[in-house]
Parts: sequence; structure tokens; C-alpha cells
Amino acid sequence: MVFRTLDNLEARGKRVLVRADLNVPMHDGVITDATRIERVAPTISELAGKGARVVVLSHFDRPKGKVVPSMSLHPIAEKLGEVLGKPVAFVPECVGPTVEAAVAALKDGDVLVLENTRFHAGEEANDPAFAKALAENGDIFVNDAFSAAHRAHASTEGVAHDLPSFAGRLMQAELSALSAALENPERPVGAIIGGSKISTKLDLIGNVIEKVDTLFITGAMANTFLAAEGIAVGKSLQEADMHETARKIAHLAQEKGCEIVLPVDAVVAREFKAGAESSVCLIGEVPADAMILDAGPRTVELINERLATLKTLVWNGPLGAFEIEPFDRATVAVAQEAARLTQAGKLRTVAGGGDTVSALRHAGVASEMSYVSTAGGAFLEWLEGKILPGIEVLRTTGQQLGLD
Repeated sequence: MVFRTLDNLEARGKRVLVRADLNVPMHDGVITDATRIERVAPTISELAGKGARVVVLSHFDRPKGKVVPSMSLHPIAEKLGEVLGKPVAFVPECVGPTVEAAVAALKDGDVLVLENTRFHAGEEANDPAFAKALAENGDIFVNDAFSAAHRAHASTEGVAHDLPSFAGRLMQAELSALSAALENPERPVGAIIGGSKISTKLDLIGNVIEKVDTLFITGAMANTFLAAEGIAVGKSLQEADMHETARKIAHLAQEKGCEIVLPVDAVVAREFKAGAESSVCLIGEVPADAMILDAGPRTVELINERLATLKTLVWNGPLGAFEIEPFDRATVAVAQEAARLTQAGKLRTVAGGGDTVSALRHAGVASEMSYVSTAGGAFLEWLEGKILPGIEVLRTTGQQLGLD
């Protein structure tokens, strides 16, 4: 992957448009998780420290091209100022004369946040005229929003055609981590892929099989694979219409030399609720009136033994219904072992996806993995092998400059 970074950027006195992802969770006007603000702060701080006049672009929520006051970036700009430890100005628009005046008033090192780009229909339509209007307020474009890179929007892809474009530090870290996980990994490589449905992860599984040596299929998804082999799974969640697909995946994996590892035992219960009475049984001995809600201790032992043989691990999806005790034990145990191997320098771990991030936080090890992506949809599309427009435009620019 060839792209320009902040190392290549002479920023002093330049108007630098930074595409951040400030789409943080908010409840009753209060930010409940500032992780995305904290992750983009290093790029903004570095640029301001180098004397850039930083102009921050971002979307927030889904206003569908209309002005929705409750979706304003104003409170998020205030929080950004707290995180940066310096004043951050805000303009309730992202194009037009008011913005031009505010940008013109900036001094070297100043930071300005513009209003929600999605208040304009031209954003999601990737309208060239809207992209050009955004670009007129910058001399340079820095994309630090990997989490929005799977969308070809005006502020993620369009602007990059109008200005010299660079990857911010968060974008750089994300691309480096992902490249090291699947593009140029240290082998052997394993992947834990969990979740409830095969149907939502067909592209992901198909791409991963081509690139890893061992694939651990976990969660309710594993039930479908087991049922496809004729193994009774009781009342467990599974997709009966995906049995043939599961068999084809297993056959393809065999052809590609990728070993699929399925659970060998399970934690089962007759009710799905916190504290429900549960028991452990071998796969193949699941009672007809019970459902599999977590991987069992032998499966945990099997996976942890295999982790010790790997050099790289990609993780997307929990091993069970981790949100409810006691069905979180397998996910926690494997996460803690992966973290231990990572901290010992024996394993590179790259994880992502909403449930995965939550599960690792629940296990208390999110900060102990090599890299945990909060990018959501972009991370999944990358795992699926899809082209991300916001990345592709940076790569194309890099090739045109002869950086490859």
C-alpha cells in the first residue's frame, strides 16, 4: 500500500483539511464514548504543532442531507478542544462565505471544526461540486477516517481529487496493522470468525480462507457448520438454508490448505437469560431441547493450544453470547490468552468489528492486543477483500507520485 503520510507534509502556514470520524455515540446531548475523538487527536495535534491551520471535516449520524440541530458537531468540537487541551473554533456550516471567513481568520496552529458534512445532500452523493466547495477551504487534504473509507463520499473520496492528499496517523496505523495481518503477515496466520449468521459473512470467509492457515469458526455460525455435517445442535440458532453453503466453504478451505476448526464441546442451556441454568456437553450430545450459547472448556483449550502455534491472528466475532453471563467465559478466556501471547511478543493480534471490540473490552484486554480497529463497516469490508474508495484514492495518488 503506497500513500503519503504526515512525514511527507510541510504544514506550516497551510490550510489543512482533516477528514476525521467524529461520529461518536451520544445520549441526550452527552458523548458516551470519546474513543474516536481521542484517536484522531494525535494527527490534529501534530499538524497544529507544525504550524498548520487545521480545518476538521466529519459527518455525524444520518441527517439525510438536511439540517438536523440534534446532529450538529458543535458539542463534539467542544469535546475535541478538551482532548487536545487547546481552543477549538466551530462554524455551523461546512461550505460557503461564513466558512471562508473563519478559515481566513485562522492563524498557524489554530484548529477549526466545520459543521456536519451530511447536512448537505452532496456529501453522500459524492457530488463533485460539493467536494470542490469543501476543497476550496484547504491547501492540503489529510484523511484520518479509515472508519469512513468504505464510503465514496465527497469528504472521504471526492476532496482527494482536488487537493494533494495524505494519510493521517490513525489512517497510517490502521493500514499498517491490516497489511501486517493479512497482506504481508508473519506465518502461520489464524483467524477467529464468529457471529450469528454465515449469510452475513460469506464474502469475509471466502477472502480469509485464501489468506490464513487456520480458521476458527465460532459463535452461532459454528452451529450451522456442525448441522451441515449432520450433527444435532438441538434448538441452537443456525441457518438450515445455508447447510450446502457451509459444506462448500469447508471443501474450498480444504482445497486452499486452510484448516477449519469447529467447537468440540459447548455450554448449553434451555433458556437464554442471565444466570440461566447451564451445562457442558460434547458436540454431538446436545440435548434436543437445549441450545448452544457458548464454546465449552475443551474448545477453549483447543483454540488456546493452536494460538501458541501462530504468529498472526485476525479476530472478528465472539465465541458465544458474551453479553450475558455465564456465556461469556469462552470469549474471555481466549481473549486473555491471545493478549498474553501478544504481550509476550509471540503473537500479532489484529481485531475489529463492533461485537469484537465490546467483547475484548469486556475481557479487559482491548489495550493489550497489537491493534484493535474501531472502524466497524470499513474493517469488515477490508476483511472481505473489497476496495475501499477512501483508501484507493490515496493509493492512486501515491502511485502517480512514483512512491511505489
